[in-house]
Amino acid sequence: MKAPSLKAGVIGAGAWGTALAQTLAADGQHVRLWALEPEVVEAVNNDRQNPLYLPQIPLSPSIEATGDIAAMADRDMLLIVSPAQHLRKVVAQAPAGTPLILCSKGIEAGTGLLMSEVAVEAQPTSPIAVLSGPTFAHEVAKGLPTAITLACADAALAAMIAARIARPAFRPYLSDDVVGAEIGGAVKNVLAIACGVAEGAGLGLNARASLISRGFAEMTRFGLARGARSETLAGLSGLGDLVLTCSSTNSRNFSLGKGLGEGKPASELLSNRRTVAEGAFTAPVLREAARAAQVEMPVVEAVCALLEDAAPLTQVMDALLARPLRAE
Repeated sequence: MKAPSLKAGVIGAGAWGTALAQTLAADGQHVRLWALEPEVVEAVNNDRQNPLYLPQIPLSPSIEATGDIAAMADRDMLLIVSPAQHLRKVVAQAPAGTPLILCSKGIEAGTGLLMSEVAVEAQPTSPIAVLSGPTFAHEVAKGLPTAITLACADAALAAMIAARIARPAFRPYLSDDVVGAEIGGAVKNVLAIACGVAEGAGLGLNARASLISRGFAEMTRFGLARGARSETLAGLSGLGDLVLTCSSTNSRNFSLGKGLGEGKPASELLSNRRTVAEGAFTAPVLREAARAAQVEMPVVEAVCALLEDAAPLTQVMDALLARPLRAE
């Protein structure tokens, strides 16, 4: 059965944006995909592929790529999949009043705002929803089973969006906790770097499990301080995404951490990347937000120290392990 005929657009043709366009086009409905790079527009339209960001995935013929963001004016809904630090600029160019589904994970540098808060400032008349959860782009594009959180304060809008994006193997779960869904996605990127460090340094699976569980405690403390609900943080957009991202080099943040654990400098690792490891940009912003909220986040502090080359790994690790004993 076909999904409702809402004209969908996707702004951002990286791996995740392309995978979402592929999912939305799976039943043959037209999807317009905006790409920054002219070579991506050409490859999608002429060759039915995106070799730059999502190689070896044949794309649906009903995806139309464009380099003109004004071409999104006739869309009934827009999925925003730009890097988090560019979201304000991108959303400001989107057509006013169109529902925006935010698929970027992070906290804005300079303001400490979540992506939904940034979007409200940039497009005050556009309804906002958040799509977040454990999703590797190449698996979604291949149609492998995926569950994800769709958070929106407007229940009717959430139901409409869910009906349009749901597929047999792509299952959205609804929530009205937008803050919780966003905090889970932002914080897990930083924690994935920590788990990658443990992998790269050969610290073992016990260490990784400890980082995941103690990192989740940090996520929960920070989320509750910002008004999130604990059940959201324990769901797909929080714990679910954390487990996925902290377990595989398919995660850009985990692979960045792995390089740090192997002794490579952060500046070198970040300069050699075409794709964005959002956790590297979120970490210092999250640290300051946590300090302002008087929330202890020692794993986040440790990641920042490594990204800033403030201390060698052995010293950072020793400081974590030397923290006073306390109740769990």
